[in-house]
This record gives sequence, structure tokens and C-alpha cells, in this order.
Amino acid sequence: MTPLRGRFEDVGAPAGLMPTWFAGVLRDGFALAAAGAYADFADIASDGLRTLLTALDGRSTAEADEAARHILAGMDELPVHPDVPGGVHALRRAGFRLVTMTNGSPELTHGLLVRAGVRDRFDALLGVSGPRCWKPAPEAYRYAVRRAGVRPGEALLVAVHPWDVDGAQRAGLAGAWLRRGTEPYPETMSRPKWTAENLEELAESLAARANGQGPGQQGQS
Repeated sequence: MTPLRGRFEDVGAPAGLMPTWFAGVLRDGFALAAAGAYADFADIASDGLRTLLTALDGRSTAEADEAARHILAGMDELPVHPDVPGGVHALRRAGFRLVTMTNGSPELTHGLLVRAGVRDRFDALLGVSGPRCWKPAPEAYRYAVRRAGVRPGEALLVAVHPWDVDGAQRAGLAGAWLRRGTEPYPETMSRPKWTAENLEELAESLAARANGQGPGQQGQS
């Protein structure tokens, strides 16, 4: 999401507003899920931008809407982290099936993976529009494993967000947390079965475990 900071600056907003906006998108998506309701990521994201931008400098709703469209258009150009292609290929070589499950749009996921040259490594691209509830609601994860044709205990959710790892584990999946330089993991959430700095490191640990060459839990990588 970091490249979107430039899009905020393009419309006269501080780059530092991007994390605040994204946290608000997650908050509102989670709130709707807790209330038994649902809205698409794009609609919640637009609402959040409109609110923040009009409060920032008093611009009109029409101006805020135009600025929001410019910022959200940047979602179509986001890159993957540098470790992702290598990690994806390593996981497939080790025999793992790969499926995505996003709170956003599967179409955006498709473009992201195509640009990274790894779309063909994934069996399915799923999103919360299927179960009509955002992760970390349990049904979102259960929907994903049903679509993958496996039991929850046969699946591993890989994420950078601790809330996503925790939600998956509470739904019966295993969880793997990619630190990406962030420490520590929240004490209030269930500990991930696996912890790694990035996807390449996780793939190496999982492949070693699958081949009986390495330790098992809590990310011994």
C-alpha cells in the first residue's frame, strides 16, 4: 500500500494520511461484519476518503470524490513485495496449493499477481464478496477452505496482519505471520503456528518441515 502515499500527495493531502485512511477502512469493514452486514472494499474506501479529505481542508464533496477516485486508481498499479514471487514459486515446488482470500477485490488480486508473473501459481482467487462478510469473521475463512475443498485443519493462512492470523486460527486454520520488520506480535492474539520475516523464509521452513528436515511450530526459521 505504500505507493498510495504519492497519490495522496497528488491531491494535496499529506502522505501520512494513507495509514489513517486504511485503518479506517478496516475498522468499518470489521464493524459491518460484526453487525451482520456487508459492503464492498471499494465503497468503504471511497466513503473513508471522502470523509477525511473534506475534513482536511474543507473541499467540496465533488472535489473529494474526484480526489478519492485518483487515489483508488492507484490500487490497480500496486506491486507485490520483492520476496513474493520467489516465495510463491518455492511453495509450489514444495507441493503446496495456493489460494488467495482478500477483503478487497479478487480482480485487483488478479492484476497484482499477473504483474508479478505468478498468477498461474494460484488455484483460485477468492474474496469476501462470496461469504458477504469481511475477515476476520469465521465464515470468511470457512468459505475459503470450502472453495478450496479442504478442511480448516488442512489449511494455513499466511498474512502480515496479526488480526488476520488470529482470525484464521480461531476458525480452525493454522496461521503464519510475516513480520516484515515489525515486532512484536500482539500478546492479546493467538500465537501464530509459523513466524517468518518474509514469504521466501516461510517457504523454506515449510518445505523443510514437509521433507522432515526441520522443526515444526512457532516459525523456527
